[in-house]
This record gives sequence, C-alpha cells and structure tokens, in this order.
Amino acid sequence: MRTVAVDAMGGDHAPGPEVEGAVAAVRERIARVVLVGDQERVTEELRRHDAVGLEGLSVKHASEVIRMEDHPAVAAKGKKDSSMRVAFDLAKEGSVDAVISAGNSGAMLACGLFVMRRLRGVERPGIVTTFPTQSGVCALIDMGANVDCRPETLAQFAVLGAVYARLLHGKARPKVGLLSNGEEAIKGTDLTRGAYKLLTSPEVDKDFEFVGYVEGRDIFGGDVDVVVTDGFTGNIVLKTSEGAAAAIGAIIKRELLSTVMGKLGALMLRGAFKRLKRVLDVDEHGGAPLIGVNGIAVLTHGAASGRAFKNGIRVAASFVESGLTDAVSQAIAKHAALWSDAAVQASSG
Repeated sequence: MRTVAVDAMGGDHAPGPEVEGAVAAVRERIARVVLVGDQERVTEELRRHDAVGLEGLSVKHASEVIRMEDHPAVAAKGKKDSSMRVAFDLAKEGSVDAVISAGNSGAMLACGLFVMRRLRGVERPGIVTTFPTQSGVCALIDMGANVDCRPETLAQFAVLGAVYARLLHGKARPKVGLLSNGEEAIKGTDLTRGAYKLLTSPEVDKDFEFVGYVEGRDIFGGDVDVVVTDGFTGNIVLKTSEGAAAAIGAIIKRELLSTVMGKLGALMLRGAFKRLKRVLDVDEHGGAPLIGVNGIAVLTHGAASGRAFKNGIRVAASFVESGLTDAVSQAIAKHAALWSDAAVQASSG
C-alpha cells in the first residue's frame, strides 16, 4: 500500500473530518496514512474513533497552521512547522508518496513550487478537476492555481490536461478545447487568441486532438474530454457549477414534495436520484491534483467531510500508482515545441 500524508489542520472543521477519513482509509486498506498536525488534538480525535495505535496510521506533530487569510508564499516559506509544509517535506524526503490538504489552495501551490519543485519544462502547475457530463467525464484545468496566465501557460495546460484524461479517464487521444465566449477563432481575449494560435500550430505533433474554442455549456455536453482556461475563470466555473447543481437539486426536491403525485413520483425515482446525487457530490470525487510538480499533491475543499478525505486518500494513491508524474514529465518534453520561442513569436505575429 502507498502512504499518504494528510494535512490534519487545513480544513474548516479540522481535525475532525481529516481524522475520520484517514481512519476509514486505513481500515479499508486503501493506504497507510500519516496525520500531520497538533498531536494532542489529532490524538483526541483518534480516541473518538477508537483508532489510537491503529496499524498503518501514525501522527506527525506540527506546531503551526497555515490559515486561509495567510499570504500563500509567505506562509509556505515562513511557517516551516505548519501542518501543510511538514506534509510536503515528508513527501520531498520520500517518507510518504502523496499529500492531501483542504487548506489554503494558494499555499498548496506555493508548497508545491518551493518544496516539491516544478517538473523540468513546466512553467506553472495547474489544478485539474473533473466534471460529470452526459456521456462520462470532462477534466478542467486550471481551477484556481494561476489567476494570471500567458498563452504558453494555457498551451501547457492542454498537455497536462490531456495526460490526466489519458491516464485517469482512459481517453486514448483526448479531445481538448480552449474555453472562450464563442467557437469562432476571432472570439476570446488576447490570452485565448494567443493560446489558440499555439495549439493550432501545424508543426507540432500532438498526442491529443485540439478542437478549438469551446463554450461553458460544452463542458457538460460530453463531446470534449479536457477544457483549458486560466485559474480565475476556472474557479468561477467550478463554484458556479457547484452552486447550480445544489440549487437545481433543491428546486426539484421542493417541487416533487409539493403534491401527493409528486411525492409518489419521488418515491418511484428514489434510486435514480441517489445515483444522480452521488455523481454530483464533490465529496465523492475526493480531490483535485496539483499537476506539474515533482510529486503528488491533492487539494480538497475546505468544508470536506470525512468521506471526502477517505476518497481523497484513495485518488492520491491512485495517482501514484498510475505514474502521473512521470507521464507529465514525458509529455512536457515531447510537446516543448508548442511553447518554443519560434512558436510564441509566430502566435504574436
């Protein structure tokens, strides 16, 4: 089994959900876990789960916590005994195979850059998340790590997203789209137009299919496997989608329960609604990887439940097993011509 370091102090309700998820993961033999955080508080939670001394589960004390309001880079460098930084240090020294945290996402990126370091050739690591579609799943990169991007950054995100879709979603030749406000090549911003030119360069032999611009609705249609955008836009898409899914679910429930016939229909469709809820539940997916760093780091949301952490530990271990880091390194080297000086000059010409 792989070993995963869990930042036990990063979430909104830490360390309760972190410990609950870690205990479940170890008991289900998903992975070995090192809980990193305040030893007294973590041990108290372990007692609640009758898990003190549980084989495969250990505690690494860390005296500091990186808060949501902390400046990411300053905290990652200055709070060297924070639970997040110590977890990354364990990964760097090889004591664990992966890291998961529900803490400050900017600090996660900073720790990835300062501790794990970028893979050779990677300009900016990105965060990949998965959306359900009408026919499967779609990966979106970046969902919040990089607010300000250059065209060559988006070109790299296309490569990173394609690797993810190939390894994790089984897409032999992923279809990659660039998020814009229309499908025509003249649409978009200077950023998207520059990235479009790079990704349509005929001189580059890509192992994915670039389908051009796509719109927000195409994320859920099932005709594209990867959608590329900057972190500012990607995070808005993510939060809007989560809010829309929650609102639609609440509206459907309210309408169904407002009449006797509706209640009867809801009873008959109970199984289908349970399956739909599972598909849309962010806790079911566990977390999103910071892709492009020399290691496996998984982010989950601040209010993540114990189930989210258990699933996050599962996906972190699966990323290690899939060889995600090596695959990204090879893909970056293979597609370097996409963001070469000649390609960049041609795209701006």
